Amino acid sequence: MNMTFRYVLTLFGAVITIHYILSFTHTEYGRATSIGSLTSHFRGASKTTPTIPDRYYPVFSNETFAVDRRANATFVVLARNSDIDGTIRSVREIEDRFNRRFRYPYVFLNEEEFSEDFIKRISVLSSAKMEFGRISREHWYQPDSVDEEKAEAGRNRLVQEGVIYGGSVSYRNMCRYNSGFFFRHPLMQKYRWYWRIEPDVHFHCDIRFDPFLYMEENNKVYAFTIALYEFEKTIPSLWGHVKDFIKLHPEYLAKDNAMGFLSETGGDTYNLCHFWSNFEIADMSFWRGEAYTKFFEYLDEQGGFYYERWGDAPVHSIAAALFASSSQIQFFDQIGYEHNPYTHCPRDETSWKDGKCSCDPRRSFDYDGYSCMSKWDRLTQG
Repeated sequence: MNMTFRYVLTLFGAVITIHYILSFTHTEYGRATSIGSLTSHFRGASKTTPTIPDRYYPVFSNETFAVDRRANATFVVLARNSDIDGTIRSVREIEDRFNRRFRYPYVFLNEEEFSEDFIKRISVLSSAKMEFGRISREHWYQPDSVDEEKAEAGRNRLVQEGVIYGGSVSYRNMCRYNSGFFFRHPLMQKYRWYWRIEPDVHFHCDIRFDPFLYMEENNKVYAFTIALYEFEKTIPSLWGHVKDFIKLHPEYLAKDNAMGFLSETGGDTYNLCHFWSNFEIADMSFWRGEAYTKFFEYLDEQGGFYYERWGDAPVHSIAAALFASSSQIQFFDQIGYEHNPYTHCPRDETSWKDGKCSCDPRRSFDYDGYSCMSKWDRLTQG
């Protein structure tokens, strides 16, 4: 054996020894130089699982969040036990698209006690705080002050006219509750902001910003994604009562309000436009304030939630448009949202790409013939 060969053999042995020492003492080195890792270069990278350093895995728990600062806010979900599957889908989507980063809490409300199965299946979907509450009878059911004979006649008329939910008392209970009571529930009292979510809705884009903080820091009170016309048959007397209230309380009208979104006649007539309230992010201080409290109480006294079929969408929209300035109402183009049968998909291509949106912008409802977005654009953009 010549000297050169002995030298090479000795050097090779030293390299092998050092390799094994490093493999045991340095985990990352061991992974990188393992047989599986080395042979993967010959098999092709698509079949391997790359090693991701621990620093790229932020710790999430109920005490440690992905962000340093959050608003005093919650999601609110009105659901029945029978809505469990649709509610799971909605929560799963908002978690995937937004809340796994921000960990805002949830409040679930029901006119009956939530079942153990509902609570169990919902609770596993997020590490965010979840609370389940029952709605009080006086806030949910048709009040005794309503003339049931007159209300029944109104329901029958709408059924004959083929109006959706025309004969439903429970739907009317829900609309009245969402209009004037959900923000008074004991579980909601500790929060200022809410984001309403319904069963079986879809969030089509990643939401990497905090809408609550944006609204808080920019003096916003109400946010929407879809605007459309209301069924006139459900609210024939609503605008007349709105005008009567304004005559009684002109002091509540905001300067630079959004009356132009609601009316082309300076408020004489209502064009039926409203923000679709199944998605809304809003400041409950606005609903709890004097102007809206008196407005809702006045409308509630008229009985239109039951004699007709007033929805919370036009009630909220009219109040926000009149008692807040138009600059305090926010359209979130970035939030891709769907509530059957309508979808809002971001118009801005950069937002659509950055949000990894699953919706088709060409099928967005924004400028459909039944949409009111063009009226909002005209008011806010001139």
